[in-house]
Amino acid sequence: MGRATGWRPTVAERDEQSGAAPGALPRRAIALLRRLARRLRPRSVRARATLGASAVVALALGVASFGLLGLLENNLTRNAQADAERQAVLTAGLAAEGRLDTVLTPDRGIDFLQVVDAHGRVLAASPNLRGRPALSAARPSEPGTVRGTWNGRPVREEHRQRVVQVTVATGSGLVTVYAGTSLREADAADEFIRASLIFAVPLLVLTVALVTWRVTGWALRPVEAIRAEVAEISDRDLHRRVPVPGSQDEIARLAATMNTTLDRLEASVIRQRQFIADASHELRSPITVLRTQLEVAQAHPDPDLWGELVNGALEDTVRLQDLASDLLLLARLDTAQTPPSAAVDLTEVVREVARARKGDRVAVDTEIAPGVTVRGSALWLARIVTNLLDNAQRHADRSVLLALRVDEAHGTAVLEVRDDGPGIPPADRERVFERFTRLDDARSRDQGGSGLGLAIARDIATHLGGSLTVQDSERGAHLVARLPLDAT
Repeated sequence: MGRATGWRPTVAERDEQSGAAPGALPRRAIALLRRLARRLRPRSVRARATLGASAVVALALGVASFGLLGLLENNLTRNAQADAERQAVLTAGLAAEGRLDTVLTPDRGIDFLQVVDAHGRVLAASPNLRGRPALSAARPSEPGTVRGTWNGRPVREEHRQRVVQVTVATGSGLVTVYAGTSLREADAADEFIRASLIFAVPLLVLTVALVTWRVTGWALRPVEAIRAEVAEISDRDLHRRVPVPGSQDEIARLAATMNTTLDRLEASVIRQRQFIADASHELRSPITVLRTQLEVAQAHPDPDLWGELVNGALEDTVRLQDLASDLLLLARLDTAQTPPSAAVDLTEVVREVARARKGDRVAVDTEIAPGVTVRGSALWLARIVTNLLDNAQRHADRSVLLALRVDEAHGTAVLEVRDDGPGIPPADRERVFERFTRLDDARSRDQGGSGLGLAIARDIATHLGGSLTVQDSERGAHLVARLPLDAT
């Protein structure tokens, strides 16, 4: 059976004929439109700013244009209606006094006049309405009031007209006066304003778009220079810096902040490279000594020497283990992980570390306040106390003082370690906290440490929100660690 004339295939039938799945074509069309919209979407700040400014200006000008046209038309229409009402009332007064002529002469601005009695007969009219029928059959109403106003063209006129109707009582009955005025001024003003806006609005929008495009491009030029410079900076040339414009605005502050960030990054890379070099050097020495001892033991299989060689090898192995442990802890601290925040009894931690020091070469005296609680990790806090005591006992002559007290004014726990050794010169009070730093009297292999103890202690104290500094002392070194008290 053939299909009726005018038959059109459905979407499913078109898909079937094209070999596509049902509904595939509309989906493809929608996908194509979406891709087109994404391509047409402005992707740069400059284009978005220009489009946004142009849209806002166009919308504002459109609203202002419609408002201006409305206000102008209402004002001109209201003035024309007032003139017509005044002429109609004046003519109605003449009709009431019986002084109405057959031919009426309208005032300036009035297009026509017509007076009609209650039976619809024209009593008087302006010349342009002579011989014309009554505009509307008069109906009884309250005399002396404006009965109605409407728009119309009772006479041949190219423009709109405003007609006013006034009813008045005379000796022969009710009389209705019609006064009409042309709205040609309103129409002419509307046409002029409309024509002006048709050309002015697009011109203004185009001007705003051009100015916005140029100003935005000028403002973003330093940003592009910063981007281009940062794109060329690699790990080999971290000394380069982005240009800072002299405008002293947000972009200048952005460039200054970028340079500050690059300074910190360069310093971090330099510190990391120096750390790797120092760690390699520190690891090389005990490994070299350990290898030498093993080679000597292999070359001279003398049982009398094995004990000394094994003790030396064991000592170097311990040094390697301690150094590896310190390096691992520093690596964890450098990763900026969230520090532990458990409540820890610092008094008990300090007592436990001091108790393990009994019988050492240098005695450790203690002055420990009870019930001091801070937030952190017992392992980290014990490492601070251990490193400070190791440093003090290494340099002390006869005694070391370990004190723990509470500073209520600042809400901190104060841990102090004093020794009676040679002390730390003022010029070295910050350098001792640098990694792999040893002062001249601590460089021997037997007595000197790895140069990481105080650096680790300060890093831990800083991660826990505290500090570690060297204070003035009459004799020996005086190190003070401050940690925030537990507020709970």
